Amino acid sequence: MRDFRPFGSTGRIVSAVGFGAWAIGGSWGKVDPRAASTALERAHAKGVSFFDTADVYGDGRSEELVGRACRGKKDAFIATKAGRRLPRQTVDGYSRENLAGWLDRSREKLGVETLDLVQLHCPPTDLYKSDRVFGILDDFVRGGQIRHYGVSVEKIEEARLALQHPGVQSIQIIFNLFRQRPAEELFHLARERQVAIIARVPLASGLLTGKMTRESTFAPDDHRHFNIRGQAFDVGETFSGVPLEAGLAAVEELRPLVPPGWSMAQFALRWILMHDAVTTVIPGCKTAAQVDDNMAAADLPPLDASVMRRAREIYDRHVRPHVRERW
Repeated sequence: MRDFRPFGSTGRIVSAVGFGAWAIGGSWGKVDPRAASTALERAHAKGVSFFDTADVYGDGRSEELVGRACRGKKDAFIATKAGRRLPRQTVDGYSRENLAGWLDRSREKLGVETLDLVQLHCPPTDLYKSDRVFGILDDFVRGGQIRHYGVSVEKIEEARLALQHPGVQSIQIIFNLFRQRPAEELFHLARERQVAIIARVPLASGLLTGKMTRESTFAPDDHRHFNIRGQAFDVGETFSGVPLEAGLAAVEELRPLVPPGWSMAQFALRWILMHDAVTTVIPGCKTAAQVDDNMAAADLPPLDASVMRRAREIYDRHVRPHVRERW
C-alpha cells in the first residue's frame, strides 16, 4: 500500500485504507474466528496500520481478535469505541464511572495499557453541547489510559458540535457514494482544525460491492435483516439508510463508470479516497480475499473528473432525496 495519511494533529501516520472490524465481531452473519484472524494478519502484511473496532462488536470478540493480531506490531494504530454498552442512550450515562469501566474492559480485551484512540460511539446529540464528558476524556489522556479521543457520529450536526471541543482528534462518519453531504458541509471544517476523518460504512453495507440483487437474503443475526427499518439502531447504519430499490438502481447506473479490471468495491473506495480530507476509510473484512480486494483500492489511479461528476449526478437522482436532510 502506497497511500498513507497523517492522522489529524496526533503525529501518527496511518494507512488510507484501514480495517473495519465490526463484521468480525458480529451482526453480519456467521463469523469464523480463524478466517477473521487470517484476514487481520493479511491486512497487516498488506500495509494496513489502522484498525477500527468497538467494545460492543460481538461483546468484545472483535477487540480480542484485533488485539491478538496487532500484538507486538508497533505500527498498528487501534481505534475502539465506548458508549453503546448503555442499556439506554442518555447523556447522564456517560459518567466518569461508566467511561472508566468501559475503557478498562477495552484495555483488557485489546491487551494494552494505553488505548491509541477511543471514540464516543454515536452518543446522544445533546452530549456534544457540554464540556463535561470531554473533560473526563482529557483526564483519561493525562492519566495514561488513552492517548487520543474522537467521536463516531450519525449526523453532520453532531460532527460540527464535536469540532468545538479542542481535544477531539477524529470524527468517524458515514461517507460513501450514497452519503456525499459530509464532503460539502464538514470536511473543510475538519481540515481547518486538523481533525482526522474516518469514513465508515464505505460500501453501504455491501450495496456498493455490486453483488447484491433484489433476491439477496440475510441471516437472522445480520443487521441487514434485523435493522432494515432501524429496529435495533439508527437505520443509517444499514445500507446507509438508502431504500434497497433505490440503492440497487443507483448501482446499475454506476457500473459503467467502473474502470476495466476494477471491482465495484474498489471503485467505491477509490471514490472516497479522492477526498483529501479523508484520513482513512474502513471497509469491513471477514476474509483474506476481501482484504486483498479492498486494500488494492489505495494503489489505484485517481478517478477522472468526468467520472466524479457522473457519480454525483447518479447520487442526486436516486439517493439524495432519501438521505440528504436526515443525516
